[in-house]
Amino acid sequence: MSSNMNTRNTKVMNRFDVTSRLIGKLKHEEAVIGGIGNTNFDLWAAGHRPQNFYMLGSMGLAFPIALGVALAQPERRVFALEGDGSLLMQLGALSTIAMLKPKNLIMIVMDNGIYQITGAQPTPAADVADIVAIAIGSGLANSAWAAEEEDFERLVEEAMSASEPSLIAVRIDDKPGVGTTRRDPVQIRERFMHGLGVREPL
Repeated sequence: MSSNMNTRNTKVMNRFDVTSRLIGKLKHEEAVIGGIGNTNFDLWAAGHRPQNFYMLGSMGLAFPIALGVALAQPERRVFALEGDGSLLMQLGALSTIAMLKPKNLIMIVMDNGIYQITGAQPTPAADVADIVAIAIGSGLANSAWAAEEEDFERLVEEAMSASEPSLIAVRIDDKPGVGTTRRDPVQIRERFMHGLGVREPL
């Protein structure tokens, strides 16, 4: 991937459409960790899989949780979906991931420049902070903005065979999430652990 594309040159896409395109690319029981809020809601609505984990309540933990899964199951590709506001709460995770170099981890940042759930306040990504530049500066060289939907799919395919962690940033609109995640933490955890083959179903 190359990072010579600034966010201003990318198409504004729809989160649910992008999430659905990602789910359509999955083939081998890949794990998908959804960050809180609309990122999570669209993952839920794009199709239930036992390998999906839906974060509840804590901003910025999709990447750290996905890192743990990627290290625990190095043969499984692990995707993490996070919003720009949540990532900005937990930027230290990027340098930790760069240092540990899990080749099976793919991070996707849905950037609409706002804290959408709490009232659409602007995030630093709206004006001054370039998520891809931050990721590269943290040591994640395989980071890029998706120019449009087909480019996003190409970047996902490249990341699925990469030998280093990958980050794909997507400019998205401010449409609300599709559906709402069922807020049952125990069920979410148990279903996910069963999906990863480490726990018998309840």
